[in-house]
Amino acid sequence: MPDAPVPTRTKDSAPAPRYWAQRFRDNGSWWEPPGEDLAALRAGLGRPAGTVPKLWPFYTSWTDGKVTPELEAEHAALALYGLHQQGRSTSMHKRGVSPGAALRVLQGSSQFSEAAVDRRVAAAVSSTSVPAFVYRLRGLVTQLRGIGQPLDYDLLLRDVQDWYSTDARQRVRRNWGLAYHAWGSRTEQDKSPTKTP
Repeated sequence: MPDAPVPTRTKDSAPAPRYWAQRFRDNGSWWEPPGEDLAALRAGLGRPAGTVPKLWPFYTSWTDGKVTPELEAEHAALALYGLHQQGRSTSMHKRGVSPGAALRVLQGSSQFSEAAVDRRVAAAVSSTSVPAFVYRLRGLVTQLRGIGQPLDYDLLLRDVQDWYSTDARQRVRRNWGLAYHAWGSRTEQDKSPTKTP
């Protein structure tokens, strides 16, 4: 048995839309994922890519039978999306909402203290390994779900993939920090969860 499933697309073909992006119809309306899909995605939490057969049908990353940083990042993003979307009737994937911006909304929510959110965000971005980073994101995603705040899972996937490289990790930290702190006044939009896909 190979280390990871081999998608049918070739290395040079266009990537298939990720699961969270497939949930939008051509007219832009969103349709709720089946509960069994979300349960399968959540089965990947804390598990390495390629080791959860329930997740294999959801992978779109190209691989030659080896686990790649892209596949690991897609696996993590799928599992976190399954956790984030659980019990929500609106999409928790929203294009253009960076993880740092989503966490800024969390910080401004009245549900959690700013200091506690600051500590959790600092712990996540201080991680030096991908498993530690994803583990810490899990708690933050649970809190984002609690306030109904979506984020862009394509951006999150890219950031998790970049976490493998020291230089790229620095760029991700900087981007998250700038979006999270957004020095200046907090707007009313920052204070309330985004409700539209």
